[in-house]
Amino acid sequence: MAKLLLVEDNELNRDMLSRRLARKGFEVVIAVDGQEGVDLARSESPELILMDMSLPVKDGWSATAELKASPETAAIPVIALTAHAMRGDREKAMEAGCDDYDTKPVDLKRLIAKIQALLG
Repeated sequence: MAKLLLVEDNELNRDMLSRRLARKGFEVVIAVDGQEGVDLARSESPELILMDMSLPVKDGWSATAELKASPETAAIPVIALTAHAMRGDREKAMEAGCDDYDTKPVDLKRLIAKIQALLG
């Protein structure tokens, strides 16, 4: 069972997605802001991170860049999750260090395929 870190500040999105992922057999650790996401990535060593980009305290772009700059967390794949589906947003997420990008509302089948591809 792979351990995922879900970094999401919206309670409704967080609860729905964490329950759906748990039903698919994933262990889900939850952070509600970017700084907590960075801290939990270090302490929990998840196999993959689902990172909302619009977060309080520290946004997802900054949190991802910090994780990718640290030797202890650089290898953890990060999938950006964002309602920002504007031109250039995917590129901005990839420049911050995200390994993949998906839009909200989440299409669970598509997201699971991306998670499995990154986990190998």
